[in-house]
Amino acid sequence: MFEVTRYEARRRVRGSLVLTALLAVFALFVVYLYPSIAASGVDFETYIESLPPAFQEGFVGDASLTTVEGFLSTEMYQFLWLILLGLYIAYSAGSTVASDVESGRMDMLLATPVSRSRVLVEKYLALLVPILLVNLVTPFVVYGGLLAIGERVDTISLFAVHLLSIPYLLACAGVGLLLSVLVNRAGVAQRGGMGIVFALFLFDTLTANTEFDWLAVLSPTHYYSPIDILNDGTYDLGGALVLLAAAVVLVVVSIVVFERRDL
Repeated sequence: MFEVTRYEARRRVRGSLVLTALLAVFALFVVYLYPSIAASGVDFETYIESLPPAFQEGFVGDASLTTVEGFLSTEMYQFLWLILLGLYIAYSAGSTVASDVESGRMDMLLATPVSRSRVLVEKYLALLVPILLVNLVTPFVVYGGLLAIGERVDTISLFAVHLLSIPYLLACAGVGLLLSVLVNRAGVAQRGGMGIVFALFLFDTLTANTEFDWLAVLSPTHYYSPIDILNDGTYDLGGALVLLAAAVVLVVVSIVVFERRDL
């Protein structure tokens, strides 16, 4: 049971460790940069107000760069976690099926007594390796770095940012998985997954504070806001459930498509 998951998880361990190390280094860089930014005396609020409204909504929100919470949420979590990590997970999920179909390995795998649905679900579960690893290690790195520079943030909010990012990243993985069963070329699925996730982020950002803001419900980023969590202590548990439901729907649709495909 879960043989495919174990095999795929082992294949992802090295890349996940490298990813985690890079994110940890970047997190420490951001943390240690904050004291010099806070002491610079630059009027960041005026600068932010001069930016286009869409940019303010997408990257800054109501955060203040003069506070450690605002600096972390905008410089690290809003950009690195919400956008780049979401793109990476969607990209990784794009190769789950398409790469095996492209190389011919899928034919050999399905020649064994294992169903297509089981293969798909177990490959999807293997994506939990990078998702869980980065979210287990990074908050401790951030917390330790803050203590080293004499700063503190609300511990619950810090860990909530990472915990609530898991449903978001699972939804991004679902997007990549669906594309992976729709096309035969891994490169197309990977780039397509990244493109869709980023397009949905832009969709959420550009429709904010307009008459079309109700359309933002179509974007995963609408349900996960690191800025609200870290600055205001606002935890959108309902949004997390919506993202989990979206991930399940994407996996189910992927199974239906994969089972009907002619490989």
